[in-house]
Amino acid sequence: MPLSERVVIVTGGGAGIGLGIVEAAGALGAHIVVAEKNVALAESVAALGRNTDFIETDVSDPDSITRLFASVDDRYGRLDGLVNNAGLTITGDFLDFPLEKIELLWSVNLRGSLLCAQHAGRLMQKGRSGVIVNIASNHAFASVPGFEMYAATKGGMAAMTRAMAWSLGRYKIRVNAVCPGLTHTEAIALEVKANPELAAIYAGWHATGRYNDPMDVGRFVAFLLSDAAVGVTGATLVADNGMSSLLYPIPE
Repeated sequence: MPLSERVVIVTGGGAGIGLGIVEAAGALGAHIVVAEKNVALAESVAALGRNTDFIETDVSDPDSITRLFASVDDRYGRLDGLVNNAGLTITGDFLDFPLEKIELLWSVNLRGSLLCAQHAGRLMQKGRSGVIVNIASNHAFASVPGFEMYAATKGGMAAMTRAMAWSLGRYKIRVNAVCPGLTHTEAIALEVKANPELAAIYAGWHATGRYNDPMDVGRFVAFLLSDAAVGVTGATLVADNGMSSLLYPIPE
């Protein structure tokens, strides 16, 4: 199996896109460490029935990140992959967007990902191999009012991916970013259930008439973690069913 016996950390892997990544990579044989803040999800992660561990982690807390990687090093003595998936989507009026929400987005989406990558790089350096995948967003390229700070953090993830690919390439560590679009997570499912008209609206935003399932992103990330993508590093790859490629709405 392409990821057999490889140790992969997935931050925020208990639900949504993160869970899709855990399931896709686990199906290919990886041993997954789910680094998740919400301990209520530990039971559902354990129920996957694969080689999956749960370590309570808050990526906004540098000490929590340090404990995560120390624990992985103690348990396995190696690290083959890191998926920086943990993130927040907080929106609001630009002129009134509060400082505490700016700081929270920064600490989780960007600083947390950078610190995790630093720790991962140190472990991977010992084995002179590894893969880091940063989950950014199509908001890194095109956005909408109210998403300013969220877009800034995701754009920052895409930018730091390019530099990290060169900083870590000397150790045979590959670094890429995946930019999903709208994805049918638990939150989106609740929105559509409350307002069924949204299903057609959301579908209409995409060239293929569909938007992502978490497993769509999961399989893409699993590919990047595998040796099948050995020639891919420093890339920022969009997976949004054409959502961000439209210049302007097409009149019907």
